[in-house]
Amino acid sequence: MIHNFNAGPSILPPSVFEKAAAAILNYNDTGLSILEIGHRTPLFKSVMEEARNLVKELMQLDDDHEVLFLHGGASTQFMQVPMNLLNEKDTAAYTDTDVWGTKAIKEARLFGNVDIVCSSKESNYNFIPKDFAVPNDAKYLHITTNNTIYGTQWKKIPRVSIPVIADMSSDIMSRVLDFNAFDLIYAGAQKNIGPAGVNLVIVNKNILGKVKRGIPTMMDYRNHIKEGSMLNTPPVFAVFVCLLTLRWLKEQGGVAAIEKRNIEKAALLYREIDDNPMFRGIAVTEDRSLMNVCFTTTDKNDESKFLAYALENGVVGIAGHRTAGGFRASLYNALPLSSVTFLVNLMKTFSGR
Repeated sequence: MIHNFNAGPSILPPSVFEKAAAAILNYNDTGLSILEIGHRTPLFKSVMEEARNLVKELMQLDDDHEVLFLHGGASTQFMQVPMNLLNEKDTAAYTDTDVWGTKAIKEARLFGNVDIVCSSKESNYNFIPKDFAVPNDAKYLHITTNNTIYGTQWKKIPRVSIPVIADMSSDIMSRVLDFNAFDLIYAGAQKNIGPAGVNLVIVNKNILGKVKRGIPTMMDYRNHIKEGSMLNTPPVFAVFVCLLTLRWLKEQGGVAAIEKRNIEKAALLYREIDDNPMFRGIAVTEDRSLMNVCFTTTDKNDESKFLAYALENGVVGIAGHRTAGGFRASLYNALPLSSVTFLVNLMKTFSGR
């Protein structure tokens, strides 16, 4: 058996694979593959509508928030957000708490001014800053809620008087939050929602239409809202797999139920890291991520040995990001507790505990 801890594209529920595979051969007994149905036919329109409605239901979104499935992945949003929200002479507030936040800052500077209100860069992004001020005249505050590379997570979302924008790519729908408190959320699907190839965007329509610049048709959120995420041909198969994953999440009891499982999985692995003298965690304790557990060996020479040992025993995807090294075990929604238990037992056996 393979235990998949990849950071993304990542593990999906087995039932989703089964249903997606069947739909490739024959979608809903139509004799057509899901890969070949027209995106403007009733067959696919119902897929898109149900997927969008399930996002609204699972995240308990109000009527002001619109749900979009777009091309381009989360990285496209680094520039699409400021393009839609930031005038050339305006300033946006950004938090620099990981590599992805840094990339978002770089893109935002192409459209306006950026005020970096806090940063953990000097500590190699191993914590979330707590004491910082956000200017009231900033157009918005941008945060990255979970750091996939260094394993930190915002436990308390800043409450400010300006719109809050969040990159939730690696912890979307993994825990209960007041999602209506965010004015724009974006997330690459390939962690908790579905396969690579589609991006989820949730936007409060009241913040749109306020910039002076001309926005290219495909970059204007308002056009995608008007066309129900079908301004152009959407990634049909990726959206369909997202629908299957969203159905699965609802069947599990929704976000609140999956959060309890995620807490249990993370607690089990962090406990072993803390109790086992052969390993040590990377992120400070109070900011540890529930999704990406980053750790290393106390003796650098044991790092490659444990990685090889894990792979020999069917544990894949725990090598740390190339910029961080060490190990990274991603505990996304679909990962079962049994896989975490298996990894913990391997750590005990390897260390002779």
